[in-house]
Amino acid sequence: MAEEDAEDRKPQSDEAHSAFTQPTGVVPQPPVPEDESQTTSEFAIPTGMASPSSTQETEKSAFTPPHTYSARNAPSAFTPPHGMPLVKLTKEVPWQDQMRTMLRMPVTERPTPEASQRHEDDTGPAVPRVLDLTLRIGELLLAGGEGAEDVEAAMFAVCRSYGLDRCEPTVTFTLLSISHQPSLVEDPITASRTVRRRGTDYTRLAAVFQLVDDISDTDIEVSLEEAYRRLAAIRRNRHPYPGWALTAASGLLAGSASVLVGGGALVFLVAAFGAMLGDRLAWLCAGRGLPEFYQFVGAAMPPAAMGVTLSLVHSQEVNASAVITGGLFALIPGRALVAGVQDGLTGYYITAAARLLEVCYLVVGIVCGVLLVLSLGVMLDATSLKPETAFVATDSRPVIQILASMALSLAFAILLQQERHTVLIVTLNGGIAWVMFGALAQTSLELSPVAATAIAAGLVGLFGQLFSRYRFASSLPYVTAAIGPLLPGSATYFGLLALAQNDMTTGLNSLTKAAATALAIAIGVNLGSEISRLILKVPGATSAANRRAAKRTRGF
Repeated sequence: MAEEDAEDRKPQSDEAHSAFTQPTGVVPQPPVPEDESQTTSEFAIPTGMASPSSTQETEKSAFTPPHTYSARNAPSAFTPPHGMPLVKLTKEVPWQDQMRTMLRMPVTERPTPEASQRHEDDTGPAVPRVLDLTLRIGELLLAGGEGAEDVEAAMFAVCRSYGLDRCEPTVTFTLLSISHQPSLVEDPITASRTVRRRGTDYTRLAAVFQLVDDISDTDIEVSLEEAYRRLAAIRRNRHPYPGWALTAASGLLAGSASVLVGGGALVFLVAAFGAMLGDRLAWLCAGRGLPEFYQFVGAAMPPAAMGVTLSLVHSQEVNASAVITGGLFALIPGRALVAGVQDGLTGYYITAAARLLEVCYLVVGIVCGVLLVLSLGVMLDATSLKPETAFVATDSRPVIQILASMALSLAFAILLQQERHTVLIVTLNGGIAWVMFGALAQTSLELSPVAATAIAAGLVGLFGQLFSRYRFASSLPYVTAAIGPLLPGSATYFGLLALAQNDMTTGLNSLTKAAATALAIAIGVNLGSEISRLILKVPGATSAANRRAAKRTRGF
């Protein structure tokens, strides 16, 4: 026994030690009573709470409903009962309508894109190059005066045509960005581009729309290299009209506008000469790098100076006020005004606010240029520059008025650098707009000029949208020039003249009327476009696939 006790007291070798043997110097913990729970997890059930009945866990399918599921109180399904909306990208449907529809869908409800442009390899296109091409196309459209919604629709169409899903384009006044997320577990790829220069060239705008239409067409193969080549050619293309033609068009526009408000042959010639001088002065300011504000100040001064001079030379024989009014018609930024109001009505408030602020700056420049000359004319006691001088009623010379309105639209189309085959259509559209305005405001109906202007502008927007849908092109070339005869030139002139004569009440009333008329034009054009979309449903698609309204409605 002694030997056995001695043997037990011998230290064991290192190989016999357990990996969990307490080291020397550690006080051993007292043993836990048998009636105390051995559970030490933080998820242990507190004392006093009944433990769930232990059941035998069996192997189940991943699609087995959990035990908490109740058919009576089932949660809402991810897929709606009527199914996902079907959107068919067919040739007969304008791509603008299809892209607007999907842009206003939640990302989870958008159908998977079917790439219209095939690739030789299975890897697909290079995502950064597709995003860069999309931004370059959006830059040309936004710089050309296209609305923010149409720019986003074009960018979305390019991405989907090259097979990129989960793309979100964003358009503001000077910044374009697009984000592409390959999958829910991958990081998104984002690219942006700044629009630093803007110019009016509707021929280039139509070429870009044609490029987007070809890219979206499944029957036309447009590779990335081909798209880049065509885009570079569009950038290099020269304007369809030379500089002297633009100067002559500005003179024709001012002269036609002066005839609309009662001017004769002499007034037409003087107004045209003054507008051409103003156009050349604006080109000179632009060549010196002056901002656009000062260009409008310089362009507004020669027509006003010609009106004051004519008033001093022929005080009673001619209506010198019509000369200044014609010059104002040539300078009022109707294109930017329509685009700004359209962006606001479609929910792009940041872009709309920026464009309307741009319109305000340009109008202030016109006001400064005209007021400087009118103040000088008032000091020289120009007798025919009086607010009570009434213009000749438009119904006294209906044929001349209609021809003048058509000539004004023709000149406006040339200034906007439109394609030659669209000039005739927009000229007829401008004549129709003036006939509608005269029928509502200058006949026995005696409708308010603002309401008559809104209705006539709505007709212009309706016809312009129909023409654009027929050609799968932008509606701006068919709309912008046609609203030229409706611009508030006379109200603007009388407001500025009253301000020059220190009659603040009359001046503010006239300028308020001019602003209301301008807003009526913009809203009427947008309303006409929306009516055309309501009438012409998307063929081959369900009712859910039609263009949805913006979700930001009534503050919700």
